[in-house]
Amino acid sequence: MAHIFVAFIALFLGGTAGLLQVLVRSGHFELPWGIGYYQVLTVHGVLLGLILTTFFIMGFHIAGVSRTSGALSSKQRLLCWIGFWSMTIGTAMAAAMVLLNEASVLYTFYAPLQAHWIFYVGLALVVVGSWIDGLGQSLRWIQWRKENPHQTSPLLSFMAVCNNLMWFVATIGLAIEVLFQLIPWSLGLVDRVNILLSRTLFWSFGHALVYFWLLPAYMVWYVVVPKVIGGKIFSDALARLSFMLFVIFSVPVGLHHQLTEPGIDGSWKFLQVVLTMMVVIPSLLTAFSLFATFEMRGRELGGKGVFGWLKKLPWGDARFFAPFMGMLIFIPGGAGGIVNASYQMNQLIHNTIWVTGHFHLTVATAVVLTFFGASYWLVPHLTGRTLTKQLNRLGIIQTIVWAVGMIIMSSAMHIEGLLGAPRRSAFSDYGGAEIAKTWASYQVAQAVGGTLLFIGIILFLYIFVKLCWFAPKGEQEFPIGTVAPHAQKTPAFLENFKIWIVILVALILIAYTFPIYDIIQNSPLGSIGYKLW
Repeated sequence: MAHIFVAFIALFLGGTAGLLQVLVRSGHFELPWGIGYYQVLTVHGVLLGLILTTFFIMGFHIAGVSRTSGALSSKQRLLCWIGFWSMTIGTAMAAAMVLLNEASVLYTFYAPLQAHWIFYVGLALVVVGSWIDGLGQSLRWIQWRKENPHQTSPLLSFMAVCNNLMWFVATIGLAIEVLFQLIPWSLGLVDRVNILLSRTLFWSFGHALVYFWLLPAYMVWYVVVPKVIGGKIFSDALARLSFMLFVIFSVPVGLHHQLTEPGIDGSWKFLQVVLTMMVVIPSLLTAFSLFATFEMRGRELGGKGVFGWLKKLPWGDARFFAPFMGMLIFIPGGAGGIVNASYQMNQLIHNTIWVTGHFHLTVATAVVLTFFGASYWLVPHLTGRTLTKQLNRLGIIQTIVWAVGMIIMSSAMHIEGLLGAPRRSAFSDYGGAEIAKTWASYQVAQAVGGTLLFIGIILFLYIFVKLCWFAPKGEQEFPIGTVAPHAQKTPAFLENFKIWIVILVALILIAYTFPIYDIIQNSPLGSIGYKLW
């Protein structure tokens, strides 16, 4: 609950910044008290893209591992608390610098934009804290394996360990960038940094970040939603295979964010585009598995015909409806991701607001709606209260408001991006009244959609407060699905992390060794101060 409290404080503050952002972009609103547009943009990106997600995911992991593998030991719990406080202190440090307008860097560690060194140290503490947090959770899974040899481990705990492993590997490049480039540079110890190298190290993390957001949503979809609808998990083996594929294909794909960057040979970009497209495989496995679960349950309840089973699903249950809407909207989000990663189509939409619209379909809808749906059972389960019919109905309304607001805002972003509108830019920076006028109607639509989203945040936080302190006391189930009886036994190799880690390391070395060597070898070093960089 400590993690979840911080996450939803970040949701409110980041959501407020997002509302201000779309209002400013509409051209009909100016920020008061000398607050800058890029300051608000950074608040929105950091709090929602990094803080909300990381804190909620770590809290959800702890709850899931404790529920399925047993209560954490005192040592494991201590590690999780150390991780929590490290992340919280780091968040406060970074937030202070943003509020002082010393870190308006569009939320990324993206040179040549430079923030105050305290901002970088703060976010480094968030990352390191998440490592410690994840270690505490993973040790509990390892303990379960030792206590139950030759048995298949609990699926939810296995998935949490996969996500922690992927996150740790992905953030190694980011840690190198921050520790050896950005902090010395922001302290004035060196005059400049190798920009291309810093961006390459950043994107070795930046795309895997998307899967760090997404995999906990998949955990809910695979394990929780089947129980909520009264069905069974279609296949334990398929679920584990999809997670392992995400682990090995999530990191060595970052160059597809750098397709327009000079200084990286095109053959290496193309290789990583191919590896990026491999992620489509676990995505399609997930879609097949989930809709097989839905169809089996719908037909058990009497659904006839090709789509008759859909009518039998519990559409009035917010615990199902919110994640399902996230799944549904993830379909166009995934299609947009294929455009982003395509070697040719990326040329049209690179660094336009199309990309922002894509992120809002994936993390801000598929992931966040699933987190909302999970909160409707997780929070009352942890606080000893119940989700009442009134709060459930309000959860349905909140989901509809969020989905409608996001469809309006994201559609406008996608269309405006196709017309060439840049991302991360204030209305006043668009380059002339005539150009700004071309996109004006789409920016107004974004403001309308963003306002609906803020209303959705307020509705959700009202439900959250009620579930924490005011809903009737009682017992709320932590829904954990069981595997369908016809499912085949899970092969042991799917739980053998040694095999998958070797494959992961090999793919990373193939994908990054030569590009980074080329960057260091061919870039002018100047007065950087570090021979290696």
